[in-house]
Amino acid sequence: MTTRQDRVSDLIKDEVSRLLLREVRDPRVGFVTVTGTSISPDLKNVRVFVSVLGDLPAREACLKALNSAAGFFRKNLFKNLRLRFAPSVAFIHDDSLDRGDRIERVLRQIHEAEHPADDEEEE
Repeated sequence: MTTRQDRVSDLIKDEVSRLLLREVRDPRVGFVTVTGTSISPDLKNVRVFVSVLGDLPAREACLKALNSAAGFFRKNLFKNLRLRFAPSVAFIHDDSLDRGDRIERVLRQIHEAEHPADDEEEE
């Protein structure tokens, strides 16, 4: 990624987060965290990675709502960031937080299985 891509990507991440916090009123969009953005080299396409709190149907409904509002985000990114092109926006679920949590639980279980005496001594 070039320096320009990095800067524009960071600006888009901040602006999408702001729009989600202050402008989006869709009830299907619940607790959403923007975890990252990826922009094409020509700055015309952006993928916004989001983490959604809730069960699978709630996540799917939220992603569907976000992607249906892509035009709203595109228009506001173009207007507020004063970009040369209005980038097309696609929202993608980021499951890295879920995977990290799962890895942490497995490591904790392994540690507890290997050191059961440590747990007894602490009590």
